[in-house]
Amino acid sequence: MAKNNKINRRSFLKGCGACAAMGSLPFFSSFLNLGMINSASAANIGDEYRAMVCILLAGGNDSFNMLVPRGNTEYAEYQSARGDLALNQNDLLALNQIDGDGREFGLHPGMPELQQLFNDGAASFITNIGTLIEPVSNVQEFQNGSKLLPLGLFSHADQIEQWQTSLPDKRTGIGWGGRMNDLLQNLIGNNNISMNISLSGTNIFQTGSQTTEFSVGSGGPSSIIGYGGGGPFEQILTQSIDSMLNLEYRNIFEQAYANKLRTSLDAERAFREALMNVTPLAAPFSDNQFSNNMKFIANVINARESIGQKRQVFFVLFGGWDHHDGTLQQQQQMLPVVSRGLSEFYNALNEMSLTNDVVTFSTSDFARTLTSNGEGSDHAWGSNQVVMGGPINGSRLFGNYPVLALDNPLDVGRGVLIPTTSTDQFFAELALWFGVSGSELSTILPNIGRFYDPGSGVAPIGFLNI
Repeated sequence: MAKNNKINRRSFLKGCGACAAMGSLPFFSSFLNLGMINSASAANIGDEYRAMVCILLAGGNDSFNMLVPRGNTEYAEYQSARGDLALNQNDLLALNQIDGDGREFGLHPGMPELQQLFNDGAASFITNIGTLIEPVSNVQEFQNGSKLLPLGLFSHADQIEQWQTSLPDKRTGIGWGGRMNDLLQNLIGNNNISMNISLSGTNIFQTGSQTTEFSVGSGGPSSIIGYGGGGPFEQILTQSIDSMLNLEYRNIFEQAYANKLRTSLDAERAFREALMNVTPLAAPFSDNQFSNNMKFIANVINARESIGQKRQVFFVLFGGWDHHDGTLQQQQQMLPVVSRGLSEFYNALNEMSLTNDVVTFSTSDFARTLTSNGEGSDHAWGSNQVVMGGPINGSRLFGNYPVLALDNPLDVGRGVLIPTTSTDQFFAELALWFGVSGSELSTILPNIGRFYDPGSGVAPIGFLNI
């Protein structure tokens, strides 16, 4: 109960709900843990700005129809395995690869912008990557039980979670981006606004033990409906909420709630004002949800100095990739959206002279079976992912792009391929570039020691200039 005021927890919550119609679930996810300060050690956070953008292609992108072998021998293996899902060899967009193994590769014909980014050295691919508890070398190890395998392998729910947690040996709601936020939060600037910013609501990737994402939409952050508005009703509402939040509560939970809500409202206002006070970018963006999200991220990055963060991690979910049927038709519509959105975002970064400070990368539940089910493709394992940005060692394929002939040593059936690169290696390299020290990698990625020696002095994969 507040001192000298007849208000209790129930009436406080009821008043907020009835008077304010409190925003949206993303707003709640933003303020409940917003601004928590954590201890961190041995991090390499300098004064320079760095950002990562994670794009989750939810549902399982058929990425062996995104990145395809073009050489006659390898294409024949691909065509034989894929059957009616095979793209025409002559339609593939040629990639000018650096440091290749002699094989030729091409992109889906709907991705000319990504082809240009790759050939210009601004993008690369991580090939045959997936969730692994420990290395699995061949079908025999997969079948004989000598190796630990990810929980719920081939399950959407488990694999989309594990790509966000990089913990395939357990089910948890804490993501590797959240663990990184827990570690670095007190070193990176504004503690009222999380370094993790989501364009797609609450997510596992950015959820930590002590921190969570600052959730916004492409139109800006959510808030209490009407709070801070200029109309008569809005002014009365704002004064009422401010009065409740300024009360002093005896119950520590009520006081913590009020303090956190106040912090969140202040953060939302500061965030919105920061976006309003920067010069709009000239770089054009397409009119679709994915490009709108990438445009908003570019605008937030443009306002980085006003927001006061030296590190930011953005999350965008682009769903609808579970193509059990209509694979060719749906990819023909969706992959061009990704390609254009990536190119538009890169152009915006170039306008800000920040291409060397931002790394963009894709993730997805898994790849798809190489074989057709007669209408599309089904759940598989190892996949190919895009990395983009100035720090990237561009025009390269990293990892081991597999042989696509069926019944090869990595094929556990129907062209389901055992990954040869783990998500731990992928995310460790991103974390090292971001400023996490090798000595702290196991805090973020507990299984990293099974794939990489943090004290080796070399990069886990080599796709970034660290």
